[in-house]
Amino acid sequence: MHTIFPAIFAALLGGNALSADTDNLGRLYLSNPAAVTPPQCYTKTENTSGPASNPCYVCHTSSQAPNFTNDLDLQLAYDFAEPARENRWHNLFRDRGDYLASVSDKTILDYVREDNYRAADGRIPLAQTLTQKLPAHWDGNQNGTWDGYIPDVGFNFDREGFDRNDEGKYTGWRALAYTPFPGTFFPTNGSTDDVMIRLPAIYRNDENGNYSGVVYRVNLAVVEALIKRADVAIEAVDENLLKVDLDKNGELATATKVAYDWAPLEQRFMSYVGAARLAQQKGEAPLSAGSYPLGTEFLHSVRYLDVDTNGQVHMAARMKELRYARKVRWVNYFQHRELAADELKEAHDFPDRIEPVVGDIERGVSNRRGWRYSGFIEDAHGDLRPQSYEELATCAGCHGAIGANIDGGFAMTRKLDAADSFQRGWYHWSQKPLAGIPEPRRQDGRGEYAVYLQQVGNADEYRSNEEVRARFFAADGSLKTAMLERLAADINTLIMPSPRRALDLNKAYRAIVEEQSYREGRDAVLAPRENLLREVSEGQETGVEQVLSYR
Repeated sequence: MHTIFPAIFAALLGGNALSADTDNLGRLYLSNPAAVTPPQCYTKTENTSGPASNPCYVCHTSSQAPNFTNDLDLQLAYDFAEPARENRWHNLFRDRGDYLASVSDKTILDYVREDNYRAADGRIPLAQTLTQKLPAHWDGNQNGTWDGYIPDVGFNFDREGFDRNDEGKYTGWRALAYTPFPGTFFPTNGSTDDVMIRLPAIYRNDENGNYSGVVYRVNLAVVEALIKRADVAIEAVDENLLKVDLDKNGELATATKVAYDWAPLEQRFMSYVGAARLAQQKGEAPLSAGSYPLGTEFLHSVRYLDVDTNGQVHMAARMKELRYARKVRWVNYFQHRELAADELKEAHDFPDRIEPVVGDIERGVSNRRGWRYSGFIEDAHGDLRPQSYEELATCAGCHGAIGANIDGGFAMTRKLDAADSFQRGWYHWSQKPLAGIPEPRRQDGRGEYAVYLQQVGNADEYRSNEEVRARFFAADGSLKTAMLERLAADINTLIMPSPRRALDLNKAYRAIVEEQSYREGRDAVLAPRENLLREVSEGQETGVEQVLSYR
């Protein structure tokens, strides 16, 4: 997804197409017309010797309905519209060596250990600013009110992963544990992160309209089953009270799982419970495989790397970003198919036309598939501020028309299985770290991360992670069997950096924060990327000879 004619869309949405700098974050303008094309897509895949590297397969792959964007072909060629052929992610080519040398380890550790989300007394300063003294340059539509998401997660998680605010009340957010998506999202490449989900009130309440932890847990399990297309283990519940045969055994009794069995053409259906069951019967809570409920919200904090006194690397208190997503429109299978077909036709008829990114600083940007994405990022002093229209435009790429995502997202399909995980996979990394999690398996039984290492030749798209290269690869380029065996038992063997690398990555990102140069790339870069193209030719091939399915 791309953008054209920003001035026109600025006028339509009530903004000025002048600048997206931090003095006027509400303006609607793209200095990079291909801001939705992430820098990873400019990776130089060809090697001087041996086969081409193929990091493309994890995003561009065979899709699962209702995602009909089957884009395996993008593993073979850089299929860019003309305005996107110049790589404008300049931060990835910059040498940060002098900056890294100028910042002491103590200085950066002190910085990342500061909590820039919550104050010592439990307040959320960003929420207060948004509701009490909204800066004029944050007010995109100049109506004096912040019309977007106001941060409300307390990051106080109980033994079931549910969040409470400083008054002890449930916020509706629930943390889920997952295996990081291959490549950029490995902490060894710069950041730690977490994910929380929240369903609307009808999915949390019983049929009398009262909050019920049992109802909410079961409905979240139903959602997990629909997204994963698999049975999900749950704590034993009385189906008579919920009035739904959850395990599909033909009777209302005690259920210990939610069975995935959705095939409406064969008259096989699934149901939510509680108030959502009643709403579903009225057609007000649609349900389908591969789709989240209407009104679903996600929070995703991206953070620095901390190093404790034992030399262990883990999630830092300081946030780089707080990303938010909300499903604002229900899109059925037919509409998804029509949308994919329309995009194919547009690409064929107008190959150099870039699609518009519709949205603004407050409401976020649309992925054209029912979701809005917004978020907050550090200002030059380290405080969180809203992301500008251009900074948000990058969200519409990965969460839009690519084969890998499921209803715009990635986290729930990667959630740890309920049957054999701590707290059934519902927990925050502050409750239990990533260490000890087994490597996820592909459908063909192979280790997912091992396949990535084999296909890419490193742990990042650019093949720039020298630490992983030395740790996992022999001098002849082959993978070390002993390391793969360790990886199979503990993903930390691969995904976590050494303390030295963690500190340097923190420093490299801090340079971008001080510059406020996010629109030129927000990857933590220790040295200029060598395997990154500055320009792409029309019809240029990647050198990859055989496509690979991600799943």
